[in-house]
Amino acid sequence: MSEKSKFSGCPATGIGSMPGGDAREAAKTVTGSFADGQGMPHLAELPARGPGADMIGRTIGMLVELYGHVEPSGWRISDRPGRDTRRARSWLGEDLDALEEFTQGYEGLLKVQAVGPWTLAAALELRGGEAMLADAGACRDLAGSLAEGLRAHLAEVRRRMPGAEVVLQLDEPSLTAVLRGRVRSASGYRTYRAVDRQVVESALRDTLAVVGEEGAAIVHSCAPEVPFALLRRAGAAGISFDFSLLTEREEEEAIGEAVEGGTQLFLGVVPSTDAATTALSDPGGSVMGVRTLWSRLGLNPGTLAESVTVTPSCGLAGASPAYARTALAHSARAARSLADNPE
Repeated sequence: MSEKSKFSGCPATGIGSMPGGDAREAAKTVTGSFADGQGMPHLAELPARGPGADMIGRTIGMLVELYGHVEPSGWRISDRPGRDTRRARSWLGEDLDALEEFTQGYEGLLKVQAVGPWTLAAALELRGGEAMLADAGACRDLAGSLAEGLRAHLAEVRRRMPGAEVVLQLDEPSLTAVLRGRVRSASGYRTYRAVDRQVVESALRDTLAVVGEEGAAIVHSCAPEVPFALLRRAGAAGISFDFSLLTEREEEEAIGEAVEGGTQLFLGVVPSTDAATTALSDPGGSVMGVRTLWSRLGLNPGTLAESVTVTPSCGLAGASPAYARTALAHSARAARSLADNPE
């Protein structure tokens, strides 16, 4: 894939999680919502099934020579693969089976998701109960294990869906907290020291690089204060975020620089829960803020369709199945509206 064509034909996509526990139904919804060039299907995550199906557990199941188990406080490092790790791997296999079934003969972009090294380090506990984030050596080991596991995962996806151009999405909702020293310790009475930006960037670069020269990788965060410049330097071809959380002029300027530098923006403009059902009545209205931002930054409206991919604001695990289907379809319609009426 060349730089200009990495996300061609990708007007819309989902974030990752879907409601319920039926892998086949989720795969059918995701592939059906983005059929016929409407967007990029993705490997669904179904956290309602329990520990191991959540995004942290799923990614722990991908690690190489590192294992985890569930404690009341969350996921903790283990010496060997136990029931929780095996369950995570089993559910991932089930989800891949379902996606493979509904993508027979598919050619085009296909997205898979995993938690990035820094959100994983903030969530996974050492044996003593503190986050791996507290130990620089443990963070390095974790990032290396994750990169190796992702290479194997991507190879498996490419083997199963040989016509697909696989896109890797790293979920990093805790990244800003890691950079700013806001991750709380196990006791909750203190926070872990901020990690040096160069260290953060280096680990992200190594992890994103697992896609290879022919692949593409994006980073997603539904938290405020997304570090756009750092992610671009680390090699993210696209950045995915909740559009409603943009508040600072500096962020807008960083978005302008990203667009001009060829970075794809995955804009979360479609609400991710049923509470906002009325917001899905007007596809054009969902992307009005995007048009306004483009105008404010002095960007060419003609670049909207090629620079923006429309998504829900975050994962859809908290939505009803009916709303999840509607939200994905609405994302595709909103993207068409943006392409047809950029100004």
